[in-house]
Amino acid sequence: MTPEQAAAAAKQAVLALGGAFSDDPKTMRRARQIGLTGWAFYVAGRGGALGEVRADTVAAALGFIAPEAVQDGWDAARKVSPPEQIAADNLEECCRWGREHLESFYALPKLVELSERVVVSAETAGMPLFAAWRAMPLPDDSPGARAAVLAHLLREHRAAAHLLAIRASGLTPLEAIISGPDGEAEATAFGWQPPFPPFEPLVRRRSWAEALTDRIAGEAFRALAPTERPELVNLLDAAVQTVKEALPS
Repeated sequence: MTPEQAAAAAKQAVLALGGAFSDDPKTMRRARQIGLTGWAFYVAGRGGALGEVRADTVAAALGFIAPEAVQDGWDAARKVSPPEQIAADNLEECCRWGREHLESFYALPKLVELSERVVVSAETAGMPLFAAWRAMPLPDDSPGARAAVLAHLLREHRAAAHLLAIRASGLTPLEAIISGPDGEAEATAFGWQPPFPPFEPLVRRRSWAEALTDRIAGEAFRALAPTERPELVNLLDAAVQTVKEALPS
């Protein structure tokens, strides 16, 4: 398996596993305890890793969220707590989720080992948010917590790679969303307002951007041997399945 193929094959599991803690009801409860809406906690929880910066800087790093929506969430969060503290709170929730959902995963040590090698070797140029998150101190070094944080970092790395790829493809972030699988619904969820551009002329460029994303994200998978890459993909898929099976029916 080539690095590019590994990145493509791992995509769905990375997105699911790396973002699962954000949707967890306990994470939303933590936001309310701090005094934030879920949206403000999401924006500052991710962007806060950059420190005390302007909202437009956060919007540029997040990329796919409408700048006005970033401004609203960022300003609301800063009235309650420093952004770096909110990011630290967010990271604690990621660790908590990992302890609760991944600690009993049958191949946890191997998942951590392989994921960590990919994350540590990843190039950070043009990826400020990924770099900022990777530099944050880990508040919990238990295996489950580490696995969840590594999954989150893999997700941030792919998101950064995708942002680079869509710009290289001549797409705006909004055009990339509109031409994606969830189209206008996702655009609305990310704070964009209609009228939206027609998606038909954008599909070919979006397809090329996806391939370029795999190429950029795949560079980090060069840290693994060809036989280890499918092993990591399989472990990520298995971890996602384990989490799904543990959810209440």
